[in-house]
Amino acid sequence: MYVEGDATSPSAPGPKIIVHVCNDIGKWGKGFVLAISKRWKAPEQTYKAAFTSAGGLSLGEVQFVPVTDAIVVANLVGQHGVATRTSTTPPVRYEAIESGLRKVCDRARANGALVHMPRIGCGLAGGDWSKVESIVRATLADVGIQVTVYDFVAA
Repeated sequence: MYVEGDATSPSAPGPKIIVHVCNDIGKWGKGFVLAISKRWKAPEQTYKAAFTSAGGLSLGEVQFVPVTDAIVVANLVGQHGVATRTSTTPPVRYEAIESGLRKVCDRARANGALVHMPRIGCGLAGGDWSKVESIVRATLADVGIQVTVYDFVAA
């Protein structure tokens, strides 16, 4: 289901997982992560801690960070590095997004959670939504997990 709104503020009742895509080099500070950091500090702190103490995160890994009693933010590592002015290949890694979404599916099933997300992997990561959408369908929607995709509209 597609809606216009803010993915950091899902209104559905019950447990929710908000999924977004991170890079594998510890850079946090552009794109959707800014909205997450504005609302909650723990997802950024947890992500950065993995690069200062644990040696980083690999493609396909997911950090599940509880931010309220009903909301968990999923830091899904689905991009290799970050785009630069000289890079010619987008940093999105579709296989990593698929691997991470399978983990999100397991978590959603275990907790009866709904999944909420922006068009992951398609902003700064440079992905093609038609490819990501098919991954979202195969890993979540087609196996019974309710997914809401948000298109942000500034007020």
